Amino acid sequence: MDDAHISAFLEAQAAELGAAHNTLLAYGRDLRDVADWLAAKDRSFETAARADIENYLVHCEAQGLARATRARRLSAIKQLYRFGFEEGWRMDNPAIQIAGPGKEKRLPKTLSVDDVEQLLQAAERHGRTAADRARNLCLMQVLYATGLRVTELVSLPVAAVRGDPRLILVRGKGGKERMVPLSPPAREALTAWLAIRDAAEEEARLKGKPASPFLFPSRGKAGHLTRHWFFNLIKALAVEAGLTPADVTPHTLRHAFATHLLQNGADLRAIQTLLGHADVATTEIYTHVLEERLRELVLEHHPLARE
Repeated sequence: MDDAHISAFLEAQAAELGAAHNTLLAYGRDLRDVADWLAAKDRSFETAARADIENYLVHCEAQGLARATRARRLSAIKQLYRFGFEEGWRMDNPAIQIAGPGKEKRLPKTLSVDDVEQLLQAAERHGRTAADRARNLCLMQVLYATGLRVTELVSLPVAAVRGDPRLILVRGKGGKERMVPLSPPAREALTAWLAIRDAAEEEARLKGKPASPFLFPSRGKAGHLTRHWFFNLIKALAVEAGLTPADVTPHTLRHAFATHLLQNGADLRAIQTLLGHADVATTEIYTHVLEERLRELVLEHHPLARE
């Protein structure tokens, strides 16, 4: 029965709220973990009381789960019970008054302009063939020029970048569309990659293979490069650039994009639009990144700050 409730909840999230695929997967994993724990205690979502939910959260903490993970699981539980109340299979929400652990206020890791330049140079060198190197450079230039999420990047439709555009239309979380600009170096890398990509596509067409709709096609199930593949690429580029791999992820490039724009005087609302943030409060964290960097500069370089 719990599986049926979870499936119905996820379908409603997808249909009514347009929840992203990755969000639905996370909800599903979290709620099935809760259901398994309740089943071991001879409980279910229909019979669980507030104390059961609290005990589950204690169990999660004892497992060493991060604060953000525990907060996300409680949020999923609350939303499931809100759905259950609306659907009539639950007359109350046993989790409604449970306070979450909150999220740790950690500043996002970012990269300096020099770090990014080294990564771009590494992308230009990295790859077994000229096609691999052109693709890798295009990926990195477009990522840094636009601040796209990695899923948005690897699944870009080729139609979006035809005609040497200054702006490209991106479909983000929840199917929301936004325009993002392309820098001259990104457009140059894009033009070079498109020539190689289109030649390979034409060769495949002559062999009877269907054309790919993606800018970065792949023979995998998705039809385009995967998040996991790109994550491994950026780690390899970090090593080649002489950077610490743990400090370099696709998301740190997104953070670098926003931080460098802010450093150069860009408006916070404009950055919010470019990043596709629903709330400007999410974007405001970049102001704290700058404050932290300024503080470090003063402590390192001001003569009165030295011992």
